[in-house]
Amino acid sequence: MKLRLQFVPVMLAALACAPAFAAAPVAAPAATAAKAKAPTAQQSRMATCSAQNKGKKGADYKAAQSACLKGQAAAPATAKTTSQQRMAACSAQNKGKKGADYKAAQSACLKKS
Repeated sequence: MKLRLQFVPVMLAALACAPAFAAAPVAAPAATAAKAKAPTAQQSRMATCSAQNKGKKGADYKAAQSACLKGQAAAPATAKTTSQQRMAACSAQNKGKKGADYKAAQSACLKKS
């Protein structure tokens, strides 16, 4: 019984302080709203350039991003030739050759491509 009598004042004190603790979180969203700022000019430029260079990868992306951020026009990407296209081009170039001559000419052509 004595324990119950000691517990009652503690509970009353906790209930009395509850409104003070409940009011504290209301100020927190206002503080976070003040921290959220509009993007800087550099940040908006980076977002614009990133959107323009979407789909590019690796060195192409880095080069285009760098050129865009400097205010330069991005250099057009050079289309890479596939090995099948190189073989066809070299084969057309070496048409009429036979045997070892053809193989040597094909090899030389494919190495410089």
